[in-house]
Amino acid sequence: MPVNELDNLTVESVLELVKSRDPDQPEFHQAVREVMGSIIPYIQNHDKYKHPGLIERLVEPERSVIFRVPWEDDNGNYRVNRGFRVQFNSALGPYKGGLRFSPTVNLGVVKFLAFEQIFKNSLTGLPLGAGKGGSDFDPKERSENEIMRFCQSFMNELYRFVSKDTDVPAGDIGVGEREVGYLFGQYKRLTAQFTGVLTGKGLAYGGSKLRTQATGYGLLYFVEEMLNEKNESLENKSVVISGSGNVALFACDKAIDLGARVIALSDSGGFIHDPEGINAEKLEYLKELKNVRRGRIHEYAEKFGVDFNEGKPWVLDCNIALPCATENEISKDDAETLIHNDVQCIAEGANMPCTDEAITAFYRSGTLYGPGKASNAGGVAVSGLEMTQNAKRYSWSFEDVDDHLINIMKTIHDKCREYGDENTGIDYIKGANIAGFIKVADAMIAQGNV
Repeated sequence: MPVNELDNLTVESVLELVKSRDPDQPEFHQAVREVMGSIIPYIQNHDKYKHPGLIERLVEPERSVIFRVPWEDDNGNYRVNRGFRVQFNSALGPYKGGLRFSPTVNLGVVKFLAFEQIFKNSLTGLPLGAGKGGSDFDPKERSENEIMRFCQSFMNELYRFVSKDTDVPAGDIGVGEREVGYLFGQYKRLTAQFTGVLTGKGLAYGGSKLRTQATGYGLLYFVEEMLNEKNESLENKSVVISGSGNVALFACDKAIDLGARVIALSDSGGFIHDPEGINAEKLEYLKELKNVRRGRIHEYAEKFGVDFNEGKPWVLDCNIALPCATENEISKDDAETLIHNDVQCIAEGANMPCTDEAITAFYRSGTLYGPGKASNAGGVAVSGLEMTQNAKRYSWSFEDVDDHLINIMKTIHDKCREYGDENTGIDYIKGANIAGFIKVADAMIAQGNV
């Protein structure tokens, strides 16, 4: 019997369906479990959403594309990677979501990211469907020419499935403005079209101001709203951030701007601890280190005479913790350490960086917790604004885009409050999941069994 026609629809029945089809995709299972835990109780109390086939369609991508990516390295060796694009849901608009280049990429990871994107994109209020993609290619230690050749080969296949009105990819881990430029150039070459098929482009050829900063800035705007609910602010708060990519660096940037003291950043080698706080001058050094020289975070410690430690930064005392690196980076033990050290707020800059057990620990302790689908939605929000500017053949000022971003993040917070308000405070997971679900579900029901 179809799962959503059961009288006793449960999280377990949905997971059973998902696992029977794809037993080897734990990240996707985790994402489905987290979302269903919120929306199934809501569905049981709202007959409108007891609609035939709705849940089955919600957890099954509309299309999954897997392709080989052949390329030649600088030594003349022929190499082959695997490329992916999961076009999960187009009920609200063209598929929208980033491309990730990392050895950790596989179909399950891409499906989890694309599934999360459904609710994140819905929360922005913009007309965006949801997709995600990437490759198991590792751009680290590769030359400029190797990265260009790989991107061109990747687009040789991907171009068949994307367009400004069908699917609009962007960047993600391992795919920044450089890679987007190579992908865009090859798409233009193959199609003879200059369109807004990708976002995260350079300003010289259709990119939006603030796009690079958007996820990090949006994260801090959301944290600010969370703290305001408790009559608190970021002023003088100590902040620990994981990662040192664009999300982490610009989260650091905006945290400093809002009066906080950022004491840690990290990369795969370990973390720096700067008790006095990273100031504007030190941050500029970090941006040059990471984005220009492609250096390692330990070089910051050597230059400024601070501690560098292997492992993760969650052992440090802090008021605010912002995981901005990768999925499942905060374990139950990490969460308990943060709670023991009296952390006030955790908000996700990365996608699903907290394990289920860590989230449970935060909830039991009453710690403020902002899930990524709400707190890191600033990136896709400004991508949507880039699409609007491309369609108009017009470019907004930095201030205009920033104002839009602030309003979008405040609106997302308001939606979380509306659907997640509890006697003990706002349940941000419940609020984000239900608010995201309602808009998508209404569109899916209206459009029929497609």
